[in-house]
Amino acid sequence: MIGSRVAVLASLLFALAAAADPATAQLRGHGGPVRAVAVSADGKSILSGSFDSSAIRWSSERNAADQVLRFHDDAVNAVAFLRDGRAVTAGADGRIAIWKAGQPLPEQVLEGHKGPVSALAVSPDGATLASASWDQTVRLWPLAGGAPRVLEGHTQNVNGVAFMPDGGSVISAAYDLTVRIWPLRAGASASVSTLPSPLNALAVAADGEIVAGGADGKLYFLNAAGQLQSDLEAAPTPVIALTTSPDGTLVASAGIRGSVTIIERKARKSLRTLVGPGLPVWSVAFAPDSRTLFTGGADSTIRRWDALTGDIIGAVAIAGNGDPLAAYADDPGAQIYRACISCHTLTPDEGNRAGPTLSGIFGRKIATLPGYNFSDALKKLDIVWTPETVAKLFEVGPGAYTPGTKMPEQTINSEDDRKALVRFLERATKR
Repeated sequence: MIGSRVAVLASLLFALAAAADPATAQLRGHGGPVRAVAVSADGKSILSGSFDSSAIRWSSERNAADQVLRFHDDAVNAVAFLRDGRAVTAGADGRIAIWKAGQPLPEQVLEGHKGPVSALAVSPDGATLASASWDQTVRLWPLAGGAPRVLEGHTQNVNGVAFMPDGGSVISAAYDLTVRIWPLRAGASASVSTLPSPLNALAVAADGEIVAGGADGKLYFLNAAGQLQSDLEAAPTPVIALTTSPDGTLVASAGIRGSVTIIERKARKSLRTLVGPGLPVWSVAFAPDSRTLFTGGADSTIRRWDALTGDIIGAVAIAGNGDPLAAYADDPGAQIYRACISCHTLTPDEGNRAGPTLSGIFGRKIATLPGYNFSDALKKLDIVWTPETVAKLFEVGPGAYTPGTKMPEQTINSEDDRKALVRFLERATKR
């Protein structure tokens, strides 16, 4: 069994390596949106996770895949490198896998979360792995072995986790509007900071400043004690990923509409906007030089950028299929739907992507479309898709309305926008 899997992986690696063009400096190989990106401490390796349930370890020098990592049963939401070079992947299946380079199967699997794992962080001393989950907990895993410490207190999905630079505390951010600081010394209790928006992302700068990304498109800057210092609008749509440069000077914030805002952190000043293909950017990571930025997007591509100039590094292949929403240019609902286009198709001949096709969705019971692998949790729900139920999905969010979904958490706050989206779907998904 293992031998056959190695052979399959070897053939995949050959195909990926052959497809990677050093002249473009972009990395293509995933079969779905790139959900997570990490860069090794020496900058020589990149790790990516995708909605296609795989992770890929890349050589940044050869612009080619070194290894395809297949283990998870669902989207790979978070990735990280350990100090010794091992890779860590975490999935919507609630599992965390630790990989040695070149090995076809994980060296270790960490289990315990009851919901999708959304974020990972490694302690400064390399001894502890932190994981954040939609089960509303943070877990601290001793990498030398032993039971994890479970941090409880959040009341909604935990979407971000990070260690303080001194390793004395863990920070978490959640959709319940709170940032929590968890001191790791015995007997200490967590402090809670409540912000104006649900939180989708978190980063901690080299000097201990906390940056949280909100569903309102704002970045919130807190000091090491959790006190709000300022906020800055990074985008008109939800922030879904952010990172700080290793030297602490820059923040990169990615939004659902596909742009990435580069911010001078201490000046609280937007320097420039990196504009890609207009599809959601799900992940961002700086290289050790604090200048090269990697972004992972809904078009299944990892791009390199010069964050200081705003220039993309290398050429970008342009798809030849045109804009699939061109026929709906004047429809406001189509523009709202544009954030969904990478995961869902509208017509039966296009088939499924990371999510099922929406063709003929109205009148169909949830999780009954033939040919798509739905979770057991969705199959147990008694929902029929109507204009009202689709609107409700985006009013309260997928996590609350359809628990067990791998659909990214997002809401549409405007009732008019929800109605426009529903009218568009009624028009575009008729068979």
